[in-house]
Amino acid sequence: MRSAIQLFTVRDIDEPLPDLVGRVASAGYDGIELAGLPDDPVALGDALDDHGIACAGAHVSYDRVDEDPGGVVETVGSFDCESVVVPYLDHDHFASLEALASTATSLERVADRLGSDGCRLFYHNHAHEFGDVNGRTAFDRLIERTSPSVLYELDVGWAAEGGRDPVDLLSVLDGRCPLIHIKDVDLDDGSPAEIGEGDVDLAACVDAAIEAGAEWFIYEHDAPDDPTESLCLGAERLDDLLGR
Repeated sequence: MRSAIQLFTVRDIDEPLPDLVGRVASAGYDGIELAGLPDDPVALGDALDDHGIACAGAHVSYDRVDEDPGGVVETVGSFDCESVVVPYLDHDHFASLEALASTATSLERVADRLGSDGCRLFYHNHAHEFGDVNGRTAFDRLIERTSPSVLYELDVGWAAEGGRDPVDLLSVLDGRCPLIHIKDVDLDDGSPAEIGEGDVDLAACVDAAIEAGAEWFIYEHDAPDDPTESLCLGAERLDDLLGR
């Protein structure tokens, strides 16, 4: 079990990416997750090596992965990352059975292209994927319609906000969720919260994720009041949840 932080959490810390990698390592994380590809992949790889941490995954838009899968694979390979995450598809992709079928086909096509070059494709959820489509959530239907080549990075906070029990969902995703976002949320108003200060049962989520074969537990806070403090607090509380 390894811990990481999604760098979107600390996007407001104004310093070069290699310096940010040093902050993450000093806080006690085992790795980072990128919110977009870096301008200088080689420098990132050197920084990760220097600080002894890894890149758990890289969030890359669907359009970019679809249009240039070889280029994406080459870029992430330069810092020894093999997990590419589509971070968002809009509501139209999940609005009907027909839309879901098309979305599943598109994700499978890209997953197969990346897989031929040794990379894995993930889809990361928000809340809108849990709307009802013919009596079931769109996300559950998407899981069923995609082959095992498509993996999932479950964001437990967004799932809970969408009204879906993330613990139950992790049992559905058994073996298909190597990356998981550990995010807390105030469910009264949907606002993000620091780990342990919201309404998501994160301990139960971690236990279920371990049972489902998760490899990386990735902290994210969409809008921290103090990103530097949140970075350190996230590492501390994630270690507590992981029993480390």
